[in-house]
Amino acid sequence: MSYEMLPALLALAVATLFTPGPNNAMLAASGANFGFRPTIPHLLGVALGFPLMLLIVGLALGELFRTSVLLREGLRWGGAALLVWIAWKVAMSGGTGSKSEGAHPMTFLKAVGFQWINPKGWSIAVAATSQFIRPEEPMAAATLVAGAFLTLGLLSSATWAYAGRAIARWLTTARRLRVFNIIMALLIVASVVELLRH
Repeated sequence: MSYEMLPALLALAVATLFTPGPNNAMLAASGANFGFRPTIPHLLGVALGFPLMLLIVGLALGELFRTSVLLREGLRWGGAALLVWIAWKVAMSGGTGSKSEGAHPMTFLKAVGFQWINPKGWSIAVAATSQFIRPEEPMAAATLVAGAFLTLGLLSSATWAYAGRAIARWLTTARRLRVFNIIMALLIVASVVELLRH
């Protein structure tokens, strides 16, 4: 990849990382429900897990996923089903101080693993690898793409988690927190619907 393409790569990274999607909605909900510090493993899992996925896809799996309709569609629909289930869990969350059994932020490893079933993540990974990674220099190009998404991903994940925490100051009643969680769940579902349309 030529360095003249770097502005286009950075624009793609900003546009995809900072806009609402499943990762960002879950980070905001976690920040609001559990606080910023307990959400740090989740945000690090997103910020590090997605660039790792990009690197692997760019080096090895990109062509396989581009050519295998069955694999691509299976991942797409399986990921969509999981996201709807996550949206349901977010909507039903009782929030900070809740006695809900099992209520806790997503762990680092779960957040890393989630990247592999996130339809938005796959859309971005396939688009980025097909546009920016060339067969003649796959390692250098994949590393540059992953590095751009890592740097901006840390900022994006922290921003969304902190925004959720900042919003929590106004979510002082159980009713307001419940409405916020439902809005975040609807945002996740809306992103799934939008992704399935393409």
